Amino acid sequence: MRAAAITLGLALLPAHAFAQFGNPAFMAPDTKMEKPGVPAPNQTNNTDRLFAQLLAAGGMAEVDLGKLAADKTDHDGVKNFANRMVQDHSKANDLLKSIAEKSKIPLPGELDADHQKMRADLEKLNGTEFDLAYLSGQIVDHQKTVQLLSWQIGSGQDAELQHFAADQLPIVLDHLQMALTLRAELAGQATAEPAKAQ
Repeated sequence: MRAAAITLGLALLPAHAFAQFGNPAFMAPDTKMEKPGVPAPNQTNNTDRLFAQLLAAGGMAEVDLGKLAADKTDHDGVKNFANRMVQDHSKANDLLKSIAEKSKIPLPGELDADHQKMRADLEKLNGTEFDLAYLSGQIVDHQKTVQLLSWQIGSGQDAELQHFAADQLPIVLDHLQMALTLRAELAGQATAEPAKAQ
């Protein structure tokens, strides 16, 4: 019974609890080593590069959509959230860019197709409809980012990218909680207003 409980407890621990920074898994054959089994700094593999590129695309979108939302919304909570997205993701984008430059990882320079569509759809909306659509998009994007960061912490090769992911994860989780709370508050107000009108 006790062994089963311990096994279950270990299975439920997050993957990053077992993470080793500078993970030697998935190394390219020409990876330079700091010591046996530990890649030298800025030795990235394909998955590190994909992580950095996906995270940069998401971070760029957070800043762009945050600026749009801060301009369009009349809701103080949504405006504050949007401004926080611009501030936090601009800082994270700058950090990621400096790591990527050292590791010679090319990052995207414009919004990807999904975020271009999201922006175009948001530009057509106003008021509470805009706020709810913006926050819903933020929830989905932050859920994806949490998964991406968690994966890098547990499975990345480059130690600097792993540390970056570990530092960013609590911030992104905080953003996700803020978006969930705001959307619930706005959705509650939106359903209460038609009821009052009847």
